[in-house]
Amino acid sequence: MADIAKIVEEIKTLTLVEASELVKKLEEEFGVSAAAMAVSAAPAAAGAAAAEEAPAAKSEFEIMLKDAGSNKIAVIKVVKEITGLGLGEAKAIVDGAPKSIKDKVPAEEAKKFEAQLKEAGATVELK
Repeated sequence: MADIAKIVEEIKTLTLVEASELVKKLEEEFGVSAAAMAVSAAPAAAGAAAAEEAPAAKSEFEIMLKDAGSNKIAVIKVVKEITGLGLGEAKAIVDGAPKSIKDKVPAEEAKKFEAQLKEAGATVELK
């Protein structure tokens, strides 16, 4: 007997187009209609279609320092705090703007860091 769990796991990895092709092949092979199969496959297909159509909400961001603004010293302090770098390295980042400050930052932290940098006078972008 076939390992049903393994087959289900493989079907989960199919794209919507591949799933459609699979349905057509099954219809041809077993002489059944898509309507009969739709009763059990509709929830899975709808979930796959929604996942492909709507991009997933970003969970990680890159913090880009666009400009230090007029209060460069305050921005250097915030960059130092966010990155954990020394004063010289933080200053080099601020002087080299536009520059990436930190990569793969969780969304909640990224928003917090963005607010801190803006409060210090910097122009920031989350990518």
